[in-house]
Amino acid sequence: MIETFELRHARGTTRHLYGAGAVEAGLAELAPRLAGKGVFLVTAGPLRRLPGFDALRAALDGLGAPAQVLEVPDGEAAKRATELERLWRQLAGLGGRRDSFVVAFGGGSVSDLAGFAAASFLRGVAWIAVPTTLLAQVDAAIGGKTGIDLPEAKNAVGAFHHPLAVLADPRVLATLPAGQWRSGLVEVVKKGAVLDRALFERVEADLDRLLAGDFEAAKPVLAASARAKARLVEEDPEESGARKLLNFGHTLGHAIEAEVGYGNLLHGDAVGHGLRFALRLSRAEGCDPAAADRIARMLDRLGLPALPELDVDSLLERMSRDKKARAEGIGWVLAGALGEGRYDVRLPADRIRAELFEFLGPGAPAPL
Repeated sequence: MIETFELRHARGTTRHLYGAGAVEAGLAELAPRLAGKGVFLVTAGPLRRLPGFDALRAALDGLGAPAQVLEVPDGEAAKRATELERLWRQLAGLGGRRDSFVVAFGGGSVSDLAGFAAASFLRGVAWIAVPTTLLAQVDAAIGGKTGIDLPEAKNAVGAFHHPLAVLADPRVLATLPAGQWRSGLVEVVKKGAVLDRALFERVEADLDRLLAGDFEAAKPVLAASARAKARLVEEDPEESGARKLLNFGHTLGHAIEAEVGYGNLLHGDAVGHGLRFALRLSRAEGCDPAAADRIARMLDRLGLPALPELDVDSLLERMSRDKKARAEGIGWVLAGALGEGRYDVRLPADRIRAELFEFLGPGAPAPL
């Protein structure tokens, strides 16, 4: 069964399809718009061996003009200014036009880069996301955020550019490593903790099956997590209000990613440690103790890898350059009751430094 829903935004509507056969069904719906147009299929080399790639390419080729495959590096290495320029030049050299389409087949890094290339090439061409990781299917491909990293900060350059469609087939996750399942589930836990209690409780009940890659347990979680984010994006499309709740755990998480070097720690793992720290702050700011305990237990069950020794002052400097920071400082996202959160919570810098020092301890996070 394929679940469908739409995300309405200023430039139109993004069609979301989740389930076995979502890619074929979605392309059949889009065929009148795609037929005869230039199509550029952006992916990383190793992803061409995934189940679903050949079928996607054949379906695109059947629309009238062969899809041209553009390869980018695998993982976070794709999200560099040099790779963005290379994509622009390939699109231009291969005859890309305003009515061309970019199709991103990959995880969050591929969709971030390809979506940003689509947003900026010829001042904007349409694109379609075909997410191939759990994290991309539940979070990264949804909501129109695209961008690349700078050495100083993750996702520091980008644009809001919604895809025409998100086509998510769980069968493509068949070869996903266990760490990638954990990384994606961190983002689901994040949303459940501050946005959707029912989602949190579903994951809480089925976490062991989810960590084991059980498709039957994953199917309802994929669509429910995507819907939860889509509802919030519709309410706050450019993150001026409640959409900031989705940054729960990301302020420190992004700083950790940049500090250890992009690609050396999975995004979800870094965010998981960021969630632990944000939960520490939440407890001190009046979070419901029972909710905090349940979130903490869930994070413990995920089995996050230990952090290396990290410099507190370097992390603080990175957080100050985070794309979410403002002149008045960092607005923290904190947990409240289960499924509810607060955003734009301002806390004294000296307190954050002291809390972070205690949290990191001698090379490992302090207990919550």
